[in-house]
Parts: sequence; structure tokens; C-alpha cells
Amino acid sequence: MIIKAIKFRKDGFYSQPFAFGGEDGPEKYDLSVRYRGSLQNYLIDTGNEVILVDTGLPAGTPEESPDENSPAYTGKDICSYMEAFAALGYKPEQVTKILLTHKHADHSGELKSFPNAKIYVNSEETSADELQGLDNIVPVFFTDGAYHNFPESRKICDGVFYIKAKGHTNGNSIVIAENDGLFYMLHGDITYVDEALYENKLSVVYEDRDEARKTLERVREFVSHNPTVYCGTHTPQGCENLEGKKIVDLSNPPETIPAGEIVFKTATGKYVCSVCGYVYDPAENGGVAFEDLPDDWKCPRCRQGKEKFNRA
Repeated sequence: MIIKAIKFRKDGFYSQPFAFGGEDGPEKYDLSVRYRGSLQNYLIDTGNEVILVDTGLPAGTPEESPDENSPAYTGKDICSYMEAFAALGYKPEQVTKILLTHKHADHSGELKSFPNAKIYVNSEETSADELQGLDNIVPVFFTDGAYHNFPESRKICDGVFYIKAKGHTNGNSIVIAENDGLFYMLHGDITYVDEALYENKLSVVYEDRDEARKTLERVREFVSHNPTVYCGTHTPQGCENLEGKKIVDLSNPPETIPAGEIVFKTATGKYVCSVCGYVYDPAENGGVAFEDLPDDWKCPRCRQGKEKFNRA
């Protein structure tokens, strides 16, 4: 088995209030503390199958233009998701399965680009707007019982397991790949940065906070008893852990590397949701500037507030 990262954005950040403030409240944390951010998804080559875990942002999604008050920034484009996929030496037709961690567009954006793949989705997530119009969805019912301390699972193939992990979204899932005595936990947004795993903190983004807490506790219990390589979507730590086969040790947090300086750009008038990638374009909304939207306006895709948007 070979596991690879598909890297398509770099040099982003997640502020401490965003990454840690889900239970205590973001006001308890320091906005000036920023952890490194990026975007990558993962590929599992079993030798018999090519399996993707999520499929990046849709082609053409604009970069954000953060400022000093931005709570999160997904980073600068390295290339598109499909270009990053191709750079690993694979063709879309080779992909047999896609295991979707959850519906948000930075995880589901290129599902349509893999014509031969079955898309495995938690059955509680299949009604999501992002998944409509796809005829290769396989709703997953977690019929294989417990996987270690996780109560509900589905075996995908030898060594690859799809785990119910409700909280961030109601249909959120985790993928665990077993290889050479290690457990590779390929996840969407259980945490945005590894520091939150070590500090036992929830991000501010969840559909069910109580379930998100249960899931994080199960993850922490699992990594405490099994040699686990923790591979997230939103931090370069995910790639670093994978490439170095770094095993989580909750009693010895790794040293935090500060995020780099913010690069300011000329704004276009568009705004991008830092949670799900939705683009608000005034030209498509009756010419109404984002700044003129009501304070209680919500992202039409993930229902987050205006404060989660960055200029594009």
C-alpha cells in the first residue's frame, strides 16, 4: 500500500480563535496567534485499486485575500486539485473509489472528474447540495460494527476502513488505512491544525458540537493506543506526518512552527467562505456588495456567518 498527499494550496493559516474556540468561545483566544495552513487531500494505492480520500476545491475557485482580522486563510494556489492529482502519475480513469469525509467543497469539489469511481458517502450526507447530480454515489451504512473504539465502521477493502465520525458535519467520516503496523488516519476537519488535537480543542466549525466532542475524544483515545499517523486536510503537518511517518504522542506535542506573514492582494469584490469555499460574487447577487449584506446573513452552503469569509 502507498499513501500520497495531493497538495494544492500552501502558506495559509488558522487563527487560534478559529482552531481552538469551538467550546470556550473564540474570544478566549488570541487572534494574532496563527497556525500554519494548507490544503491537501490523500490517495491510497492498494496495488489493486486507486482510492481517493476527498477531491479538493473545484477548478477556478479564487484565492482569498486575507487581512489582519481574518480568522482563517486556506492559502495560495500551488496548482489546481486535478493538476496536483496528475502530478502523482495517475489518470482519473484509474480511480475506483472515492471516500468522502464530508460535503464541504474543499473536500468534494472535483468528484465529477473521476468517471469510473464509486463515491462512498455517509448516508446522512447524501442529500447535501454539493453532491447533487452525481449518479455514482454509494450511500454508506456502517454495517461492520465497531472498529477499535469507534462504534460504527465499514470495511472498504483489506486495510482500509471508513469510520462514522459525526460532528463537524452530521455526515462526517474518517478513513483509516492500516499499513506496515501503522494506522494512517486520513481526516477532513476533526481538527484544522494538529495543535488542536494535542490541546484537546474543537474548532468553531461544527453542525453538532456534542457529537464533535465525542468524535475528538474517540480520536484521542484511538491515537493513545495505536501507532497513528495523523493526516489532516488543512495543515502542512498532515503532509509532514505522512512523509515522516510521525506517530502521534499526546504527551509530547511537536514544536509549533509559526505561520508566515500575510500577503495582501487587491480585492476583487468577491468573498470566499474559508470553511466550505463558497464564492460570493456581487455580480451574481443583484450587485449587492458583500459588505452590504445583513449582519445575520449566512453562507448558503455551510451556514457559517460573514466573519468566516475572506476577500478574494
